[in-house]
Amino acid sequence: MARPVWTGVVSFGLVSLPSALYTATDSHTIRFHQLQRGTADRIRNKRINERTGDEVDLGEIVKGYDTGEQYVIVEPAELDDIAPGRSKAIEITGFVDLDAVDPIFFDKTYYLGPRGEQYSKIYGLLERALTESNKAGIVTFVMRGREYLVA
Repeated sequence: MARPVWTGVVSFGLVSLPSALYTATDSHTIRFHQLQRGTADRIRNKRINERTGDEVDLGEIVKGYDTGEQYVIVEPAELDDIAPGRSKAIEITGFVDLDAVDPIFFDKTYYLGPRGEQYSKIYGLLERALTESNKAGIVTFVMRGREYLVA
């Protein structure tokens, strides 16, 4: 059985439905490791200080934006403060005609389903209502540190 990439609650009005999100497509990208020729030894990349040539621990590395004259340093804690938190609930904020949503704007396709067999009847009711009215729910939610606009 497929593992969900997100679990939470879909809500609209006074209705809340425990749900799970599953990927609908698989990436068939082949990923290679770097090996030393003639051996099966993996090659690893090291973090090296460009000026001194010394190896730098991961905890000593910060991100910086080059303004052209200097770097603006951004600490990991600052990034954590502005990063959106994981959505535990998907609040349907509106409904649009399904024909008004052009699939060309879709980045990736997922399946949304009930989080347990006991919720399948309620989920089926929502699905049938959307199908019969030819509507799609519009939401924004956060997954893996990114905010998405979702239909």
